[in-house]
Amino acid sequence: MTDPGHLFTRTLCDIVGREALTTRLSEEFVFADLGAEAVRSLLTFDDLNGLLAACSPEPPRLRLHRDGSPVPVDRYTETATASRTERRVVRPEALYRELRAGASLVLDGVDRMHPPVGAAADDLMRLVRERAQANLYLIWGESRGFDTHWDDHDTVIVQVEGTKHWQVHGPGSRPFPMKNDLEHDHEPPRDADGGLHLVWEGVLRPGQVIHVPRGWWHTVTGTGDVSMHLTFGFTRATGVDWADALVRRLFAEEGFRRDLPRFCDPDVRRKHQHELAARLVELAEEWGVDDFLAERDARFPRRTSFSLPWPVQEGAPPEDARVEFVPILPPPLVREDGRVAVSVSGRRYRFPAEVEPVLAVLAQERSLTVGALADRAGVAPERAAEIVAVLARHHLVLVR
Repeated sequence: MTDPGHLFTRTLCDIVGREALTTRLSEEFVFADLGAEAVRSLLTFDDLNGLLAACSPEPPRLRLHRDGSPVPVDRYTETATASRTERRVVRPEALYRELRAGASLVLDGVDRMHPPVGAAADDLMRLVRERAQANLYLIWGESRGFDTHWDDHDTVIVQVEGTKHWQVHGPGSRPFPMKNDLEHDHEPPRDADGGLHLVWEGVLRPGQVIHVPRGWWHTVTGTGDVSMHLTFGFTRATGVDWADALVRRLFAEEGFRRDLPRFCDPDVRRKHQHELAARLVELAEEWGVDDFLAERDARFPRRTSFSLPWPVQEGAPPEDARVEFVPILPPPLVREDGRVAVSVSGRRYRFPAEVEPVLAVLAQERSLTVGALADRAGVAPERAAEIVAVLARHHLVLVR
């Protein structure tokens, strides 16, 4: 059974090839068969039943669609009061009825509700170096939840139960469409006879994975069987993102904070414009795409997690305690004045130089015992435990 924490960086990359996979992201369709055993630990019906009961998700996080339209929430939820706050609660018998009638269930953010899916999402984030979210899609019968459509983000679909029929049509009339775009009225690709173009058609079975790039049209229908799949979605940085970040840096420039000379002579306005344009070009050269991506990585969020009681109580954890590295992306270690610094989630941490080998091992291994960490980092077990205790207080590691 595959460890969900290595589903993409190891299992998928072993089949597709890491370089081939990353260079094809957002550009090409990808299909891979990992085998049913590889995804068995991700999510089962028992898992789904448990998280529906424990987390009690309400619309719009949990919603139903049928034949391209949303099912009214009153059909499958009711109003309940908890702690004097009204909320919508899913009625099991009503949910069953709608699913039997051909509705498709969508549950957003399963990675925040179920640790194995969260581990897989984290692994995908380490591969693509972008934020990712996993949504669940469940359907019975031959119906469809959505019409032929495109998504404004890249997707990796992992079939976990049953089968589903896919038609991938390719990019439409507007390449690389975005969520916040100037144009949304574009069309799917068609062949000479007017029919929808087909890049790939097939039935996904448990363990099979596809990557559908942003803006690629697709049609998905049931096969008469049950189907449960996870869609891991992520949005890659674009030139618009770099330009937007560059504009925000202009607040530090006096010339850009000045009022535009609206009522001056046209020659004055043209001179002012040329000065602004020249400085903007200089800034773009000084703070390029590589700098933008490095800063973006340094602000990459941590997943919400807790490690009580260790960050609060006095003392260090024992040698057999398991240590888990919290940062999703391995942060670069920077030496500063005899100390080592790391930037995580927009915050900078500085530690004594002896912490550097401990952080390096944690970033590479991600999870190991205190004793194994001490051995790999070449420090005494007692000192490794003390360092782990400090890192836990800064939410850089979890102690289990």
